[in-house]
Amino acid sequence: MKKVLIGFVVVYIAMSIMDFLIHGVILASAYEATKDLWRPDMQSLMWVYYVIGLVGSFFFTFIFSKGYEGKGIAEGARYGLYIGIWMSIGMAYGTYGMIAIPYTMAMQWFLYGIVEYVIGGIILALVFGKKEAAATA
Repeated sequence: MKKVLIGFVVVYIAMSIMDFLIHGVILASAYEATKDLWRPDMQSLMWVYYVIGLVGSFFFTFIFSKGYEGKGIAEGARYGLYIGIWMSIGMAYGTYGMIAIPYTMAMQWFLYGIVEYVIGGIILALVFGKKEAAATA
């Protein structure tokens, strides 16, 4: 349980930093260009994103811990890739289907989302470490 809690905290912090860089820096001009599409009170609802980040980071870590095989960084990257595709495709292209955002924004959300989860998976693999081979008798 200790590794789950450590992984959860580290993933949450890393994802928050990556979200700031992606949405607050890289995509800032794209959001400004499409500002008429977004809620005018969006900033007052940012707490919702923090709650989503906490819950998502916990379950991302918890699920990893249940299937963890101790195979190293590649295991974490693979896990992050699978979860990243699963989580990002619905968010990015579901939003594209409902709101008139540019396709490039949806594609960037999808691709950056995958990158975030891959990095998160690598972080978990590092936190959990490799399992030591069982001693043979």
